[in-house]
Amino acid sequence: MIRVLAISYLNSIPFIYGLKQSKLFKNIDLSVTYPSKIAEDVIDNKVDIALVPVVILKQLNNYKIITDFCIGTESSVDSVCLYSHVPINQVTTISLDYQSRTSVELLKLLLRDYWKVNPKLNLSDAKDNFEINDSNAALVIGDRSFALNQKYPYVYDLAKEWNIMTGLPFVFACWICVKKLKKQFLLEFNDALRFGVSNISKALQSESYHNSHINHEEYLSNKISYNFDLQKKKAMKVFLERIKT
Repeated sequence: MIRVLAISYLNSIPFIYGLKQSKLFKNIDLSVTYPSKIAEDVIDNKVDIALVPVVILKQLNNYKIITDFCIGTESSVDSVCLYSHVPINQVTTISLDYQSRTSVELLKLLLRDYWKVNPKLNLSDAKDNFEINDSNAALVIGDRSFALNQKYPYVYDLAKEWNIMTGLPFVFACWICVKKLKKQFLLEFNDALRFGVSNISKALQSESYHNSHINHEEYLSNKISYNFDLQKKKAMKVFLERIKT
């Protein structure tokens, strides 16, 4: 069995649906978890194929990007945001989402190069205990962010801020393999993902996802951009060059 690891957020549902509908599903062991745990498992050689946070590519020596698809966005994404009661230039501390690596590095880059501020950064614990009060802000990613988007006076969508700064889209995660796999398998894997992103409505119905804070199909169709095109590849290259990890 080929070990496959995907992200356990709404944005991965089309990928999961496509894989489950494909003939190759009987040959894979598919599981899901949050992005920073995926990074750990890839580094620890616990998987063969993974939808990895792009920031870990700088730490890997032997890997291959294997599909035409990614978790990306053309501008605002609504699910990677900094929440605050005060403007960014008045923020003194930021609680960082433990589930993220790429978004944390994107935030650090924006703080340094775009906003040019230097608040204290604290990693949150696994209890999602985000302290958003006074001048304390928090970076929250994934499905948990949907409930917060109308709750605070200052919401900074990191992908949108990146787009304003660079004029580029943003890539949060891409599919890689860390072992040699047959070309035919990889072609079928890519086709399975294509089927999934081409059938978002069916994917949502099949996986029975529920979140009362957003329109699921609108988010997947208009906020997430799945095609790993030349502009996104350029954006990922620029991002990896500019971060300091």
